[in-house]
Amino acid sequence: MSWFPWLFTLWSPSALSLLLLNAMDRHTGLEVVQAIVCSRWGVPINKSLSQDGDVIIGGLFNLYYKRSAVEHGFTKLPHYEPCTGLDLESLKNAYTMTFAVEEINRNSTLLPGVKLGYRILDSCASSYWAQQVALSLVGGDAHSCNLTPSTPRSAAYGQPGETAAGQPVPLLIGTASSTSTIVLSRVLGPLSVPLISYLASCPCLSDRLNFPNVFRTIPSDIYQAQAMARMAIRFRWTWIGAVIVNKDYGHLAIQAFQEETRGKGVCFEFIETVLKETIVSDASRVALTIQASTARVILVFCWYTEIKEVFLELAKINVTDRQFLASEAWSTSDDLLQDLDISKVASGVVGVAIRSSTIPGFENYLRSLHPMRRPDDTFLREFWEKEFGCRLGVTQSHAASLFPAKGSSQKASLPLCSGTESLEGLKNPFADISQLRVAYNVYLAVYAAAHALHSLLSCPDRESSSENNSSTCSSPKHIKPKELLQHLNKLNFTTPQGDMFYFQGADIPAKYDLVNWQETPEGSLKLVLIGCVDGFDLHLNESAIQWRTGSNQVPVSVCTESCPPGTRKANRKGEPLCCFDCIQCAEGEISNQTDSLHCEHCPSEFWSNAKQTACIPRQLDFLSFNETLGITLTTVAVSGAVVTTAVFVMFLCYRQTPVVRANNSELSFLLLLSLKLCFLSAWCWSLDEVVWSRPTERKCLPLYIYTDYHLCDMAVPEPPCASTPEKNTKKHLMAR
Repeated sequence: MSWFPWLFTLWSPSALSLLLLNAMDRHTGLEVVQAIVCSRWGVPINKSLSQDGDVIIGGLFNLYYKRSAVEHGFTKLPHYEPCTGLDLESLKNAYTMTFAVEEINRNSTLLPGVKLGYRILDSCASSYWAQQVALSLVGGDAHSCNLTPSTPRSAAYGQPGETAAGQPVPLLIGTASSTSTIVLSRVLGPLSVPLISYLASCPCLSDRLNFPNVFRTIPSDIYQAQAMARMAIRFRWTWIGAVIVNKDYGHLAIQAFQEETRGKGVCFEFIETVLKETIVSDASRVALTIQASTARVILVFCWYTEIKEVFLELAKINVTDRQFLASEAWSTSDDLLQDLDISKVASGVVGVAIRSSTIPGFENYLRSLHPMRRPDDTFLREFWEKEFGCRLGVTQSHAASLFPAKGSSQKASLPLCSGTESLEGLKNPFADISQLRVAYNVYLAVYAAAHALHSLLSCPDRESSSENNSSTCSSPKHIKPKELLQHLNKLNFTTPQGDMFYFQGADIPAKYDLVNWQETPEGSLKLVLIGCVDGFDLHLNESAIQWRTGSNQVPVSVCTESCPPGTRKANRKGEPLCCFDCIQCAEGEISNQTDSLHCEHCPSEFWSNAKQTACIPRQLDFLSFNETLGITLTTVAVSGAVVTTAVFVMFLCYRQTPVVRANNSELSFLLLLSLKLCFLSAWCWSLDEVVWSRPTERKCLPLYIYTDYHLCDMAVPEPPCASTPEKNTKKHLMAR
């Protein structure tokens, strides 16, 4: 029992009291009524963007992207430093959520009488941070709580006048990563807290059995892979290469692509993998593989950071003649579009992109943001100081004293902001709303949450049967996440843009934009919309595409050129089906289709033409007695008939002699008569000749003799070649 005192030293007094109370309750049967004070572990999260309301929804965004190194000694809890490096695109997405909430609150028909609030936290592109802030949002970020057997959960955390920072949320919007979404689904699944992700596209999240609480406003990666496969089939790219990230994103996407093109004649010359941790060596290897390949179209499923390194390596070895097919992970990357070092390599890229849409009023909302009007907004403060190169005084934002930023001593040397700074006319990713893609997904997620809450809080929509047989409506202060989850599954509404919105399990109907990277006079690249994907329909304006060649001519990427009509395909042993030889059809056979697998035999009355692409009737030419062949045949026939007649007459005159009688005179007469008739038949009937053109080859065919009544059908020895170089003949004796 030496471990017992050590165990007491590890447990906190509150935990020990809870253990003792439970033990007393079990063994004595006594009801112990005592308030248990639970304290929160970890560092409280104070840096947030929030607004009070009757119902609070949570938001998780990767507002910072630089994570500090963490030392894991496994002897104490690791200390995590706050992340740094404000991401402007994610910040814009966060303000899209605040804009949507404020727009819903102004709508008198959606959630009438209920004010919607929000609390937005940074997940720092980390599953650990996402889990911590998600639990903080779902459980309420209070420092302590009082629990008694009769205390409801909301009352345990709630305090009079509680703000959004401490109120538990029934729903989360986020995250931007499939991995973090999977982790949060596992953690929050038992609590039935719904997650509406705006950027998690892993096909695995469509599994409702394992992820019943996950929804998303971005299509699964399966659909973009299928769309890219349909483009390859449409442009007849049958010989392509692939570069994928060595993670589920790349492997699942290439698997879906192969399934869509199975049986369509599309083959991969190579499939190369890259990884962020080894990108330098991977990029060099991939560039050399592309240089040595014969494939002219390269399919890429990875993130922009990886493909940028590959492009730089290709630029070093001057490989600029490849056509790249981009996934949505990098097809709209401004970092790549503005990089002049890779413009020669990346020009002409065709890719699938997250669908974009306009959000009326959002531009004015963004440009009206100002720290003076949002004094508690620490994210806006940091962005403001970095963008305008000045510092905000404490009087302009008291949050500076609450959340001192790193490098405050350096900022102290900056001049004070004059107050006249404005986002009007500012040009950067934060202020650019020309193509709202992820932001529009966030916008849809907020409206989906609002419509689900509206359905839940509306009395006519409540199910009358419940555990207590009560038909009362849900209260905004006591919303059960499980009930909200049920209403999300049945969601169906029209967006402010007029589109129908509903969930198919966890997913929404697949909709994408098709984009093309085109060169600008300045040397950089610009993004041009060339079509869209709507479900299984591919709408593409081919005339608007600028290919890698700089023209509208579709690039060709095949292992072997198509076999023309008159030939057939013959697969090469040990090579993919896309690599084959073209074999000329045999005599009397044709093929009238490109890439024909077999040659067809012509009917007996027809023969193949010179190109062996069609069967043509045989041409009939009749012989004349004035021709050499006609004269020769007539002479032979008459001579034979005369000789046979002479022998017949001689046999007839000497029929009583022993010689004739010994030769069976009756049989001899019958044979001589038959032989005479055979000779006379060639003299009494006209000759005809069946001729067909053979410009490339001469061939002598056997001579056939026919009577009118087909009494005989005898083949005679094959005559010598007597035809001209332009004809081969097959001769028949036909009745006139």
